[in-house]
Amino acid sequence: MKLSLEGIKNRKAWEEKGIKLPNFDVEAVRKETAANPEWIHFGAGNIFRGFIGSIAQSLLNAGRTRTGIIAVESFDFDIIDKIYAPFDNLTLNVLMGADATLETEVLAGITEGVKATDYDRLYEIAKNPSLKMISFTITEKGYAVTDVNGSLTGVVADDIESGPTAPKHTMSIVAAMLYVRYKSGGAPVAVVSMDNCSHNGEKLKSGVMTVAKAWAAVGKVDSEFVGYLDNTVSFPWSMIDKITPRPDAKIQAKLEEAGVCDMASRVTAKGTYIAPFVNAEKPQYLVIEDDFPNGRPPLEEGGVYLTTRETVNKAETMKVTTCLNPLHTGLAVFGCLLGYTTIWEEMRDSELSKLVNKIAAEGMRVVTDPGIIDPQKFVSEVINDRLPNPYMPDAPQRIATDTSQKIPVRYGETIKAYINSAELDASTLEAIPTVIAGWFRYLMAVDDNGSAFEPSPDPMLCDMRVMLAGVELGKPETADGVLKDVLKNAVLFGTDLYAAGLGEKIEKKFAAMISGAGAVRAALKEV
Repeated sequence: MKLSLEGIKNRKAWEEKGIKLPNFDVEAVRKETAANPEWIHFGAGNIFRGFIGSIAQSLLNAGRTRTGIIAVESFDFDIIDKIYAPFDNLTLNVLMGADATLETEVLAGITEGVKATDYDRLYEIAKNPSLKMISFTITEKGYAVTDVNGSLTGVVADDIESGPTAPKHTMSIVAAMLYVRYKSGGAPVAVVSMDNCSHNGEKLKSGVMTVAKAWAAVGKVDSEFVGYLDNTVSFPWSMIDKITPRPDAKIQAKLEEAGVCDMASRVTAKGTYIAPFVNAEKPQYLVIEDDFPNGRPPLEEGGVYLTTRETVNKAETMKVTTCLNPLHTGLAVFGCLLGYTTIWEEMRDSELSKLVNKIAAEGMRVVTDPGIIDPQKFVSEVINDRLPNPYMPDAPQRIATDTSQKIPVRYGETIKAYINSAELDASTLEAIPTVIAGWFRYLMAVDDNGSAFEPSPDPMLCDMRVMLAGVELGKPETADGVLKDVLKNAVLFGTDLYAAGLGEKIEKKFAAMISGAGAVRAALKEV
């Protein structure tokens, strides 16, 4: 069986293997989308194909829309050449249950794959008043138009100098599309970030507006264009949650065993791991601010929560500060120290499982309830279904990346909530200070057996390693006073941890963890 428009015409062969097929006229949908596009998406990778593509599929299957999504890739053009074009823009979506069940479906809601340098096609789409939404999964760094010093990056500076004719940066390309739309009648449209970062709509608008204002300042666009962006174009916020790891060789083997050919994954020239299939967990959440000035597909019928900006922000806060991300970071730090390479195996470790539950319990006392998703049900699903899922090959080493940038939100917000509570005392926290102490122990780059390992990338890694240079495993006295200055850093931890009553506790926990081989395990047993 070949994953192609011709190949899926043999419905019986696919359905006998338990693979679902689209129940709409794929060719008719493609023609309608090409003529009257409603939805175009930047970022043609796995989370888009498997999650956003499945939303379009469900709406088309139900007859609730007549058009699909046009995918645009602005970073790695090999994705279009190696995954979209050879398979007629089809995707095999494999949902992996914690109970070892697999649900496999051919997704056909993505109708076209476009490279971001195909300006004629992008501008043709932008002109069409039928366009309702431009969405994105380009990662948080895809919105950055300035460097760490606040200066425009080189590519953005070049785009501003050359104008909207042939821009290179994604924010410049989107600004150019919107300018074409403005010049073609100025129909409204929603520009929607679906990336996993807080206040994502704000980041997207800032990037686009920076380019547009710079163009206007040097006369590359009409000055009224900036007002069009401010008053006619919306930039809704969203919260997304779904784990879509790299293609798994076990899933490839199962698909090929079922008779589906050419399922091998590819590694692009830019290092993207991608395959004709997407393997992902079943749970998925997408919450979007309902601000679509030109209308929208009935996204709520595809499982999307449509709500207010305030509720989107609460849902993001719930996930990032309590129900998922703090648990992930705890597992990342201790997984590296204890020699684990997968999260699901960590969840079979009695001490780590108990630690995760205790981190969650401490956060749940001050959890932000968004009202549309029950925090208790969400965290229960994370602990009992998502993290222990043996089909999810996610690694603590990946999650440990940039931990210094994550701690202020993932733990600092809970600590501050305890400080601000009349009923709670931050000094009673145990699991959260254990993770913070464990992070310092991790930064020593020596595991619990005394063997060296390579820490994951982190912008503060060098500074922290210098601070801990004199600390030795087996000599807890070498830790005396070492952490004091950094534990007072309200930027790093969200608050002064001594003022919160946690500084001395973290110092003691860290000293205990460096007392010798096996000390990390002993500290976990104690907490």
